[in-house]
Amino acid sequence: MGKIHHVNVVRLVGFCADGFRRALVYEFLPNDSLEKFISSADMESSFLGWEKLQEIALGTARGIEYLHQGCNQRILHFDIKPHNVLLDHNFNPKIADFGLAKLCSKDQSKVSMTTARGTIGYIAPEIFSRNFGNVSCKSDVYSFGMLLLEMVGGRKNVDVKSETDVQIYFPEWIYNLLEHGEDLRIHIEEEKDVRIAKKLAVVGLWCIQWHPVDRPSMKAVVQMLEGNGEDLTMPPNPFASSNGPERIHPSALGRRRFPELEAISESNQETEGDHV
Repeated sequence: MGKIHHVNVVRLVGFCADGFRRALVYEFLPNDSLEKFISSADMESSFLGWEKLQEIALGTARGIEYLHQGCNQRILHFDIKPHNVLLDHNFNPKIADFGLAKLCSKDQSKVSMTTARGTIGYIAPEIFSRNFGNVSCKSDVYSFGMLLLEMVGGRKNVDVKSETDVQIYFPEWIYNLLEHGEDLRIHIEEEKDVRIAKKLAVVGLWCIQWHPVDRPSMKAVVQMLEGNGEDLTMPPNPFASSNGPERIHPSALGRRRFPELEAISESNQETEGDHV
């Protein structure tokens, strides 16, 4: 961590040790985390504005891309979520909390894991079951996609209700709105803000494709976020197998989305990446 230097990754300034008591000391970031500004009970008073949200999304994506490609060894974070995106005095984002991270070489296409890790609601499907594909840097891409969709919806992805008060799967709600050409029913007043919100939503939906091979790399995600969004196409519908308009509650995702799939243990011959 002491060798990592990027404007969008929290900086380690030192450590202290007193017997068995040990602590890492990071730079102080006065504006708390992104979660504070997208999950507030009083959303209008804490809303940062769409241009700032776009800057935060792009900065976060650049930070993840740096972890995947800019370090001597690739760092997989495995816990990308709003709570772990801290904001400095200018609301520039910095990725923090590497407690679940793992190191792997850049030529390593998959990572061995003995147990699932991450936060429910942001964990990629392949971490639950290898039937979806191998665990890799694309698992961080999935988590980042969920983060983007939360930024667009202004709410957590585990608590959304439809007009009939039926709880639905939040990303699917976003997809259906875009697919039918409806607005996102959020704080949008100007046309340029509509374009930003749609771009963030479309990129987020590309990132949460079920199979890792169908998700873009973080380099491609950065390029999409840097563009104006006009050339972005809607991704395939990852929810096409859902039955009817009433969707499942996200808290049941681990139980119902993959009911017939058992987590596959990796072979003992595989080498597990080092922890950061």
